[in-house]
Amino acid sequence: MNSIKQDFTIRDLENISGIKAHTIRIWEKRYNLLEPKRTETNIRYYTTENLTKLLNIVLLNKNGFKISKIAEMSYDDITLRSRELAFNSGINDEAINSFKVSMFQFDKIIFNNTYNTLLHKKTFREIFKDVFIPFLEQIGLLWQTETLLPAHEHFISNLIAQKIQTNTEKLQYNITDTFKTYVLFLPENEIHELGLLYLNYELVLRGFNTIYLGQSLPLNNLNYFLNSERQVCFISSLTIQPYDDKIVDYFHEINEVMEGTKNEFIAVGRKVEKVKHLRLNPNISLFDSMSDLLKDL
Repeated sequence: MNSIKQDFTIRDLENISGIKAHTIRIWEKRYNLLEPKRTETNIRYYTTENLTKLLNIVLLNKNGFKISKIAEMSYDDITLRSRELAFNSGINDEAINSFKVSMFQFDKIIFNNTYNTLLHKKTFREIFKDVFIPFLEQIGLLWQTETLLPAHEHFISNLIAQKIQTNTEKLQYNITDTFKTYVLFLPENEIHELGLLYLNYELVLRGFNTIYLGQSLPLNNLNYFLNSERQVCFISSLTIQPYDDKIVDYFHEINEVMEGTKNEFIAVGRKVEKVKHLRLNPNISLFDSMSDLLKDL
């Protein structure tokens, strides 16, 4: 566990909290809200406790607490007030902050406690839409600024995936529409499956029969379903793969597979923008986002 990120620069704090480094320094010097440590070479760094405290301060400040008043509170008071505020009003922001802390500390207890608190006020669908999606968008930004490690993203993504799968499992006996089967998969070498997992949940919630094949599936594996008497709709999410120099060839192959069949193929994700100029079979549909696809189903 020594490789876990426990020390943060002020730039890290800025990226994670959304508060400018200049403002953090003012809060630190004028109000003594944070106490950075120093390396042997006198370089300042911040601990996980500093990060947690800053996230709670940001929540309080955004909800009407003046920095001067927050500065008068103890660490425990700040924590307690932020939790009370989360339960009563600012639950989304506090939950996102808590998930960040969980991610950086690799702490699934914080994750599960935060998730269970959300369930007191929200359905799973609301949690995913109001909290998980904004949180995942922020993770994307943290990736760009190299603030987190791949291990951080894998840890939190797997916890979210577990919640999606658990809620999907609860719906398995609600399937009412067996005329069409939705087969969901990701292209070869594509591993970003949270969006597809959630789409599977939404389809099952609507009573549809689904077969979830998951990550990195070669197209020739679909041949089994093409000979089925049941109508099949394939859905694939394209986030990273195929790469731009391979995407056109990939869709030419899809076009050949779907030629003359009664089945459908739906591709969703940011990569579809690269092939909208192609003349594809009418049974192939392209959607920029999962939300756009869900509106059409």
